[in-house]
Amino acid sequence: MKVEIWSDIACPFCYIGKRKFEHALVGFEQKDEVEVIYKSFQLDPNAPQNTTETMNQMLAKKYGQSIEQVEQMQKQVTAQANEVGLDYHLNDAKMTNTLDAHRLIHLAKEKGKMSEMKEQLLKSYFVEGKHVGEIESLIDIAATVGLDKEEVTSVLASNQYKKEVEQDMQEGVQLGVQGVPFFVFNRKYAVSGAQSSNVFSEVLTKVIKEEKQSQPLNVVKQGDACTDGSC
Repeated sequence: MKVEIWSDIACPFCYIGKRKFEHALVGFEQKDEVEVIYKSFQLDPNAPQNTTETMNQMLAKKYGQSIEQVEQMQKQVTAQANEVGLDYHLNDAKMTNTLDAHRLIHLAKEKGKMSEMKEQLLKSYFVEGKHVGEIESLIDIAATVGLDKEEVTSVLASNQYKKEVEQDMQEGVQLGVQGVPFFVFNRKYAVSGAQSSNVFSEVLTKVIKEEKQSQPLNVVKQGDACTDGSC
């Protein structure tokens, strides 16, 4: 079974949804048959690499709310993160453009480190308050999962994997991805948002059951045919 997950680094519900899916996967008997692939999605492709605007200020402007209202909303998000074992520090999050972080994930995929890279970037952004848009910071983050610093430096200094990021996003649009996280199971079923682990468990079970069922061949039309060696 292939599970493709469209998500962004700067999306709090993407990390929460990732944990809920992982909790469901732990209790899934056929978890060894599940291949998880992370697909790139940028909530704001035009975001600057550096800004003096805080996350709360950005959200207040975006939703036309007061800072107090946004702070209350952020407390609720943090509480949801705590429920799945994540210690969010949203006040420390560094707003940035996530393109380079996504390019780094594609590099890590070629090295068999995609899952580790995705996890470390999300942790760096939401828990540790690291700047996931600055090259030096990304090089250090990549090193923690075992990527070669010189190769990472070379990749980030170029446009390598930018096309792959754009292709992921375009593919998501074609599949109907309008928000993240968005989980696609065998290109048959999709789960939108940070749903409960039970929802993910139900879909995993449904998909694996369908894949293991022997589907009889439906003959649309019969005609003259050879059935033995004498034909």
